[in-house]
Amino acid sequence: MHSEQEPVRVVIVDDDQLVRMALRLVIDGEPDLTVVAEAADGDAAIEVVDEYRPDVVLMDVRMPGRDGVDTTRYLRTVPSAPAILMLTTFDSDELVLGALRAGALGFVLKDTPPARIAEAVRTVAAGDPVLSPTVTARVIAAATGPGSAESRAGSRAAARKRLSALSERELETARAIADGLGNPEVAARMRVTVATVKAHTGNLFTKLGVTNRVQIALLVRDAEQ
Repeated sequence: MHSEQEPVRVVIVDDDQLVRMALRLVIDGEPDLTVVAEAADGDAAIEVVDEYRPDVVLMDVRMPGRDGVDTTRYLRTVPSAPAILMLTTFDSDELVLGALRAGALGFVLKDTPPARIAEAVRTVAAGDPVLSPTVTARVIAAATGPGSAESRAGSRAAARKRLSALSERELETARAIADGLGNPEVAARMRVTVATVKAHTGNLFTKLGVTNRVQIALLVRDAEQ
């Protein structure tokens, strides 16, 4: 998680040079954000992240060669892994869903107003998800909608098996997170302290093998589909 004492260090990954230029103008125009490097594809992104160790990667979903989903999956395994914020035109819900499962902390549309993009970068740098309610509904629909019955049944069984390792209170916490609640709201629902919620959430990360709250929410959705 980023320290508030230094500017948030950002890497921009997109195969369109004009998009990278526009995003650099947005990010570098904010006093608390700075672009430290750019990359045009997934392989180059891995190299610059290894060199510059950014706090946040703005990652295009669709790229030639190694796409944003595969690159995200890899980057989430490296030491001091950066937060990943996906960039998309939302022409493919399945790709965005795959990126979230791979460990991305959120997503923004490429036509999002500059101020909101900057705020999204700050949000994921702090370790919090960026999930627009409208777009989230589409992601959930992609997760639970089309697809073979066999595929959905397999995902449901696998998710339920993973959740079965949780205590009752941990499972309650996971369901609250899936409902989009932040720590204070979860604490109020469960009638516990925020510190207790944080402890439960840490246990969820360990037991479920996930790296952020978005993955917890998707796992709960899979189990209940």
